[in-house]
Amino acid sequence: MSQGQRRLAAIMFTDMVGYTSLGQRNESLSLALVEEQRKIVRPILARHSGREVKTIGDAFMVEFSNALDAVRCAYDIQRAIREFNIGVPAENRARLRIGVHLGDVVESQGDISGDAVNLASRVEPLAEAGGVCITRQVFDQVQNKLELPMESMGAQALKNVETPVEVYRLVMPWEESKSVGQSRMDSRRIAVLPLVNMISDPSEEYFADGMTEELISAVSKVPELSVISRTSVMGYRNQTKRAAEISRELNVGTLLEGSVRKAGNRVRVAVQLIDANSDRHLWAENYDRSLEDVFAIQSDVAQNVAAALKIRLVEAQKEKIARVPTTDQEAHTLEMKGRAHMISGSEEEGMTAIGFFEQAIQRDPRFVLPYVEMAMVYSDLGFHGVITAKVASAKVQELANKAIELDESLAEAHLAMVLVHERNLEFDASRKEIKKALEINPNSLNAHQFAAVDFVSRRQFEKANAEVQWMLDLDPLSLATLNTGATVLLSGGNAERALELFQKAVSLDPRNSFARGNIGWTYVELGRYEEAVDQIKKSIEMEKRANPDAFPDLVLALTKAGRRDEAKEIVAELVRSYEQRGTDPLPVARAYAGLGETTEALRWLEKCYSEHSPGLRWVNVDINNHGFREDPRFQAFVKKLGLTE
Repeated sequence: MSQGQRRLAAIMFTDMVGYTSLGQRNESLSLALVEEQRKIVRPILARHSGREVKTIGDAFMVEFSNALDAVRCAYDIQRAIREFNIGVPAENRARLRIGVHLGDVVESQGDISGDAVNLASRVEPLAEAGGVCITRQVFDQVQNKLELPMESMGAQALKNVETPVEVYRLVMPWEESKSVGQSRMDSRRIAVLPLVNMISDPSEEYFADGMTEELISAVSKVPELSVISRTSVMGYRNQTKRAAEISRELNVGTLLEGSVRKAGNRVRVAVQLIDANSDRHLWAENYDRSLEDVFAIQSDVAQNVAAALKIRLVEAQKEKIARVPTTDQEAHTLEMKGRAHMISGSEEEGMTAIGFFEQAIQRDPRFVLPYVEMAMVYSDLGFHGVITAKVASAKVQELANKAIELDESLAEAHLAMVLVHERNLEFDASRKEIKKALEINPNSLNAHQFAAVDFVSRRQFEKANAEVQWMLDLDPLSLATLNTGATVLLSGGNAERALELFQKAVSLDPRNSFARGNIGWTYVELGRYEEAVDQIKKSIEMEKRANPDAFPDLVLALTKAGRRDEAKEIVAELVRSYEQRGTDPLPVARAYAGLGETTEALRWLEKCYSEHSPGLRWVNVDINNHGFREDPRFQAFVKKLGLTE
């Protein structure tokens, strides 16, 4: 292999526990143990085709051509070391930690380097003595192929690694029973369950859901907590599942539940905090207040959650939690009504939501949230062709600018600016706003979604995958999260994992046409062309709203299936739609790409650039464009967009 050549490899690091301190106490013993370790480890490396890159004192750095060999080797090493320790005095025992990661490496003069090597070295210290830790990338390759059970340790913040990384531990046979008996959910992962609606008036049902969402937002401001997002917890509305069952499904150690009543200008909220591991109550409170005190209730709940979980808040954090977004109770009510309509997702409901938001702003022009939420609705209406891209862009920019002007410290205001920059193809500026939003609110699901898309569009796949895992941790039962996460994974080359997530989305909602169409798109990548055609056609038949991606995806599937004449008819119809109705040119560009007509695809991409098609963010990883990714004209276009690695 020539020097500097990049390849995919599984990297394993081993490290002897306590070696440095042992060397200071007894240097000869430490050297003897290192030698014994090498005698044990090297034959095992050879059996599993591991290449010993180098030893660093007591540590090994080893390269494997695949993840399964690496993990099996790691297990065999720990088993052999355990057998060696039997009958050996405690002070003479060798104890190893092992970490494994899968990623790109670059070889130079026999050594290897790259982010994958750095990440593998950071994962190894997370292992227990005698244990093995692996990253999500490794887990995806070995699950269902390995006899050993694996437990998620959640997303871990690693030194010099920008985004948290999902890490798993191997459950060794000699410790399995102990692990099952002592496994505990993380108490600082919390789900705020839907408040039970005790309001008799059907016209005010929006209030309980609105209060739930605002409690989630308030608790999310507590540092050190990971808070499950609204879309996942709302599935538990009106359910009677036990706390232990919900905690397992959401992987949380703490639950906040309660009820809400509203009569006239009075509101009664009852809440209780539950330790899901022991099913005991940590804290409970009943609030009987006027509607004007709703935000004070939410602030008090968040601060009591922090106290119960032994999280000390500094004064600035308390002030942030206690901030009141509006003092106008009617404006708040109108905003909650608008949010209830906005969440339903239909065109009609979106326009109704805008009406409520506009009324809320008339009541309180300095109330920031209605501006942000209106920007999101207009962006969505533009994406689906309900209004023109030009009108959508203008409204989003106007509303986002106002939100930032009113409150720069609000994460949602920065996310509204992300929508502006994305539509203007200002991806560097967009990235800065995403970063600001995450600094303000690390629990912001939308910010993590934007970050995942930003990373994958620049082909930084490991960082994108870490963000996807973060999204799934925060929002494991959401159709939007599953669809976005799967699209990111598919764009990064992980079609099998993407298919799992798309299929999970369909299992949650069999009428979800986006997920079904994307299953078809994934089948194209997997070479299942006729199945792809069937799935995408079914998704088009199911559509209640226009999905701009469905027809170019169908063109790609038909072309791959050898049905080029059918594909060309669809392309012609997309061109007519653009010429007659002024629709987004990107579906035409994607369709020509799927048809394999590179020159036409590139010509239409230039139209997309001049008209600021929002979907251009994906152009560098769109599987429709695989056929001409290396074309110098396409590479120049990607560079012009600022989407280089």
